[in-house]
Amino acid sequence: MRIDSLCEKETENAGRALAAFLRPGDIVALCGDLGAGKTAFVRGLADGLGCTEPITSPSFTIVNEHKAKLPLYHFDLYRLSCADELFDIGWDEYSQNGGICAVEWSENAPEVFGPETIRVFIEKTGENTRTIQIDIPGKEAGET
Repeated sequence: MRIDSLCEKETENAGRALAAFLRPGDIVALCGDLGAGKTAFVRGLADGLGCTEPITSPSFTIVNEHKAKLPLYHFDLYRLSCADELFDIGWDEYSQNGGICAVEWSENAPEVFGPETIRVFIEKTGENTRTIQIDIPGKEAGET
């Protein structure tokens, strides 16, 4: 599914829309350059899951835990140098406990994500515009 976003609110709306399709244990791997809108997307995703807490990037803590209909574990792998560091902070426990893992900078540990991973690619196409590509395993392009 491809979405053209004209502003931050539309990027959040794309995350909110994806939340409706998520199931316990889903992993959402986000890729995009610095400032592309990954955290805005996760903000919408969290809202769609019923989270009322503020959503900020966990750049220094690596993971933020949020209460929602399904627990949301928001990871930021920007500062990780290898996948082993992700396992050191308990990736296995987070990814296997029935919550949703939303992972910014997932390209920094690609070996962690299997074929069942939902992939979100956000490309900055202008000062405020983005192209968001959401690939859901088992779904054809455009199907939701």
